[in-house]
Amino acid sequence: MSVSTPTSGRAGQVTGLARLIRTGRDDFARDHWGRGPLLSTADQLGGGGFDSLLDEDAVDELLTTRGLRTPFVRVAKAGRTLPERSFTGPAGVGASITDQVRDDELARLFADGHTIVMQALHRTWEPVMRLVQELSDDLAHPVQANAYITPPQSTGFSAHYDVHDVFVLQISGEKRWRIHAPVLVDPLRTEPWDQRGDAVAEQATGEPALEATMRPGDVLYLPRGWLHSATALGGTSTHLTLGVHTWQGGHVLDALVDHARRAVADDPRVRASLPLGVDLGDPHALSGTVDHVRDAFVRAVQEVPDDVLAQSLLGRSHGSRRAAPVAPLRTARDLAALEQDPTGWVLRRRDHLGAVLDGGVLRSRAGTVTVAADDSACVTRLLDEGVVPVGDLGVDLARRLVLAGLATPGRAA
Repeated sequence: MSVSTPTSGRAGQVTGLARLIRTGRDDFARDHWGRGPLLSTADQLGGGGFDSLLDEDAVDELLTTRGLRTPFVRVAKAGRTLPERSFTGPAGVGASITDQVRDDELARLFADGHTIVMQALHRTWEPVMRLVQELSDDLAHPVQANAYITPPQSTGFSAHYDVHDVFVLQISGEKRWRIHAPVLVDPLRTEPWDQRGDAVAEQATGEPALEATMRPGDVLYLPRGWLHSATALGGTSTHLTLGVHTWQGGHVLDALVDHARRAVADDPRVRASLPLGVDLGDPHALSGTVDHVRDAFVRAVQEVPDDVLAQSLLGRSHGSRRAAPVAPLRTARDLAALEQDPTGWVLRRRDHLGAVLDGGVLRSRAGTVTVAADDSACVTRLLDEGVVPVGDLGVDLARRLVLAGLATPGRAA
């Protein structure tokens, strides 16, 4: 079996998780991951800051010239999210779009103290995309990114908790954060904070577990369930929130149940109709069927092979993240050139594929591809080494790998 390895930053460059925490990886995993907050100041992180990820000019560019639509943008004030129609409108002639963000309305709302939330920046802004992909590789959990731009002395959202872990990166300005212990440990996606609004409000009146002013370059890690609220101080505050949607035991349970259900569905007694006139509310009328189905289901759960379960979870993992972008026009141009003369051309493994080659089948975020026995060694080399000359692969195999989304062509360095 061959597995593609994550891409690392340039030599000496701090990337991914190491860029966001003041402790070592092992200490973070033991003392903070899923357990409790960690505040890392800019000085503790080396003082580099995060201007290269997103600055105010980038925010203005995204809001004015990129044609963003909802739900890529939200607007909130004092815990209330505005309806989309209050800051969106038609896109104009030539586009049948009615929910494009109106920059003039955003300017008015921001001046009135509203927070602008830019959602899914890992899909719309390349520097954030790169950080999210690095962090996802390091954590082996899916990550998404939102930015919160808050006017001076304003609170965008009242005390609440998230159902995912977060890393909060202070980009510009200052924000005062108040953190309280959970009212529900490890909440699931089906257990949002507003279901426990009274308990959250009561908890937020107590002594905070952590209270701190975050300044540019600071990072705060919070596990899911920890209550938090923040107020901008002095000037405009921009922070980036990286949401980590952790894999949990419940995902294993879902996969087990899915496989067991399919297995039990082939049982003739499970497929058969219940008696004519059956009273579904009478447990005695159902007892024989219930006993049989229960026993069959328990056996099926116990018999689900570990490798089948792992493949199911791997498929779900592939669907939760994206591989590195591919440029369609450049790829077509480069393919045509290397087919004419492969000299000096190489294939580079597409980053963040999560590729696994096992038994002639390659599974990755680009899909599932059958690999011929004669090509297995070359594909394994590409996955392991990351770069292979086209002359070693042959033009036909190189073309198949590129069109399958597994590699990109380029000139040798």
